[in-house]
Amino acid sequence: MLDKIPLDRPKTPLLDSVNCPADLKQLELDQLDELARELRLFLLYSVGKTGGHFGAGLGVVELTIALHYIFNTPKDRLVWDVGHQAYPHKILTGRREQMLTMRQAGGLAAFPNRSESDYDMFGVGHSSTSISAMLGMMVGSRMQDRGNYNIAVIGDGAMTAGIAFEALNHAGYINENMLVILNDNNMSISDNVGGLSNYFARIWASKPYNFVRNRSMEVLAKIPTALKAAHRAEEYVKGMVSPGTLFEEIGFNYIGLVDGHDTRRLVDTLNNIKTLRGPQLLHIITQKGKGYSESEKHPQGMHALGKATPKPDDNKITATDSAKAPPPAPSFTYSQVFGKWLCELAEQDSMVVGITPAMGEGSGMREFEERFPDRFHDVAIAEQHSVTFAAGLACEGVKPVVAIYSTFLQRAYDQLIHDVALQDLNVLFAIDRAGLVGEDGPTHAGSFDLTYLRCIPNIIVMAPSDEDETYKLLSTGYLHEGPAAVRYPRGKGPGTPIVGGLEPVEIGKGWIRRKGNTISILAFGSMVTPALAVAEQLDATVADMRFVKPLDEELVAEMAASHKLLVTIEENAVYGGAGSAINEFLLASNIKLPVLNLGLPDRFLDHGKVPQMLAGVDLDSDSIANSIREKLKACKIRIKTT
Repeated sequence: MLDKIPLDRPKTPLLDSVNCPADLKQLELDQLDELARELRLFLLYSVGKTGGHFGAGLGVVELTIALHYIFNTPKDRLVWDVGHQAYPHKILTGRREQMLTMRQAGGLAAFPNRSESDYDMFGVGHSSTSISAMLGMMVGSRMQDRGNYNIAVIGDGAMTAGIAFEALNHAGYINENMLVILNDNNMSISDNVGGLSNYFARIWASKPYNFVRNRSMEVLAKIPTALKAAHRAEEYVKGMVSPGTLFEEIGFNYIGLVDGHDTRRLVDTLNNIKTLRGPQLLHIITQKGKGYSESEKHPQGMHALGKATPKPDDNKITATDSAKAPPPAPSFTYSQVFGKWLCELAEQDSMVVGITPAMGEGSGMREFEERFPDRFHDVAIAEQHSVTFAAGLACEGVKPVVAIYSTFLQRAYDQLIHDVALQDLNVLFAIDRAGLVGEDGPTHAGSFDLTYLRCIPNIIVMAPSDEDETYKLLSTGYLHEGPAAVRYPRGKGPGTPIVGGLEPVEIGKGWIRRKGNTISILAFGSMVTPALAVAEQLDATVADMRFVKPLDEELVAEMAASHKLLVTIEENAVYGGAGSAINEFLLASNIKLPVLNLGLPDRFLDHGKVPQMLAGVDLDSDSIANSIREKLKACKIRIKTT
């Protein structure tokens, strides 16, 4: 058991000999426990260097080894759900020495990625897709007479999503050979995995039990009713000692509970399962963060890790380090601003309810949960349900606030349109992680919300430029009669103090942040700050537009009448985004002047640091200024610059 992250590369001679699963298969069974120890140690070291998800990975070290030891990957299709737990898989499939590039520009992705390795069968980032994907692969392989096996590994949290059960139901109907592994790290091994549970698991995975089970199914139709009743009684007894009755009813042979940290037991069980016919569900119990004391004690808080840095007691702090200037005063993240606003609102309004689909911690709702537990609802990984649940609350006069990441709101688009907007219900969406999110890459980027929101009738869409504006626009959306959305980025804002309290602003009205000449920059949300920097160089006017819908048409018309060039800037897909809304208004109003639309390009952006990513797509202040100069030159517009 480790109590700190290794800062130096640990010695891992056995792991170093495994460069692919074929090497792993050369090891003796009694060597696998040592391999697991070294793999866990290397995982801690590498994530300590790069940051990233590691709690789930620590919990599936033994499972990952056993899967690659028994199955013939990549011919056998192994699909990891979400991908948080896939770091050990990456290490064992030829990417060990690349792990120090994880989440860095040009380095390994934070999640399984089809373009990165032949062993990554399906690109993921959003949860609960593994069974559906694996089932599609299985059917596609059968159509081409390929004799491969298909496995999906899904966590107990991901199993809460409806799509997982939709896939299970379909798999039971298809009734082909496949394996779903339910990795359950929400229970204590000491409480749930013992001699009795392992005994039943061995029986249910054994050849004799399944021979008798299958033969009994064949002859049941020919035997008397009394014997049929006895068979049903056996099924009910099995249900009492196993949580697998639901899976059995769907059509799976349930095998569990199995200790997910017992490598030998996993190998034996998987060997038996390979011989069985039909859909199999293996239920294993693991401990999230296994092997690292802090992660075992605090699995939620240690779900992911920042880069490890030496502490004073590591004897690695130099005199130069100690002489550095003190850190700047702390400032709020946008998530913290939202959490602060929600608590202040709840103190004044007893009808406010906070809803989150398993994003309470990341959305800044911890204090709200503690102070107002009766009005806090974490509905698990069920984005669709969270939106329709909010719609139901709104029907009863309650004012729900749905805290959700931009990338995950995409999963509830039908509910957003049909259940909320169509009925014009009072639901506020607090949309976190809008725009680029950095190291988590394109699966988590909030690149499209302005585009997919502004085309929906009845909804108002807002993009605050700083912390104080976030407070004001959240209040505006809450007081609005009808659907409203406030989208804000990940991380900290520019440090603007919150002075407005819960006072709203006038709907559909932006404001001028700086007056200049010739050029008017119409900036949305996070792009207001770089726009102000550009304006100092080019003596431009900057309008903080605030509202994407309804657009401040009066302000746009005023800017068009008094300037020679309009520039729109947004941290959203430039196609169909806020700039497109301005283009549409200008066209409809027959206003003709040069317009430059700046935003995220029409491609998925790989992971990296947000400032570098923005610079890479010309959305940093220097690039914005250069783009404007090029447009001025192309339009033969002359200005005086400072």
